[in-house]
Amino acid sequence: MNRAAIALVSAIFAPLLCVAASPFAGRWDFTVPGANSTSAYWLGVTEKGGALDVWFQPSGGNVIQMKDFKVEGSHLSVTTAAATATRPATTWELDAAGGKLTGVIKSPTNPTPVTGLPAPALNRPEPKAWTTPVSLFNGKDLSGWAPIGNPANSHWIVADGLLVNETKGDNLKSNAVYTDFKVHFEVNCPDNANSGFYLRGRYEVQLEYEAAGSEPPERGMGAVYGRIPPSTVSPRTPGAWETFDIMLVGRTVTVSRNGVVTIDHKEIEGITGGALDANEGDPGPFYIQGDHTGGLKFRNITVSVPKP
Repeated sequence: MNRAAIALVSAIFAPLLCVAASPFAGRWDFTVPGANSTSAYWLGVTEKGGALDVWFQPSGGNVIQMKDFKVEGSHLSVTTAAATATRPATTWELDAAGGKLTGVIKSPTNPTPVTGLPAPALNRPEPKAWTTPVSLFNGKDLSGWAPIGNPANSHWIVADGLLVNETKGDNLKSNAVYTDFKVHFEVNCPDNANSGFYLRGRYEVQLEYEAAGSEPPERGMGAVYGRIPPSTVSPRTPGAWETFDIMLVGRTVTVSRNGVVTIDHKEIEGITGGALDANEGDPGPFYIQGDHTGGLKFRNITVSVPKP
């Protein structure tokens, strides 16, 4: 190639070579210890046409797109809650360095230091074989399960061989933790009830029969809350027993509801609201949400894990 051609190629590609990827691009996990509990958050940042697209998962609720943010070099400022007449804004001030994000949550209360770590890819092949399902609920007592929080606020009981949440109170988690698994359970969800079954304590499969049409598909019955809607919307059957079979391998989830695959090998991008922590690479428990409403009943909870 002659000098003129080399110069032409250099002129074309030099601007591209000078464009560096944003240090904020990626998925970030934040586990924030508190006085009485741990809060988990997630930040997803992508570059589109030289601009950033920012999504934020609060410690509760659903993932939301952030519109009010500013980037100055290696500093990112995100307003996650706008100011009101009685309360100043909540803003995350983050600096990118050393492959992580460090900074502070500036809120109406005391500033909280935070560190965001890159969310693990969790790319794993689907196991070729699984163990025989093992029961997680014996139908007699709460062996193998414990309330999250103050046991005095727990309203989980065993009645007629069923696991029942009598009324709004504590969440309930398994003592055992899991990485990849197939879990089966049967649930009876009354009308106007709202609960969820959490995978590894971080990803909620929504269980609810609130007013029809009150929630979008990604927050409805059988969805991975705020993340993945079911491919089909089944008829509402409050008060009837329904069956869920869920396989989670890495980030890939498959959900079958009443024998019909409704989420087929979809990637869960990040934690959902209510996650126990944001340590996505670690094993975690199952947990059942009990702090929204009562009335739900469960039976035949079993789990299989990959064969060695």
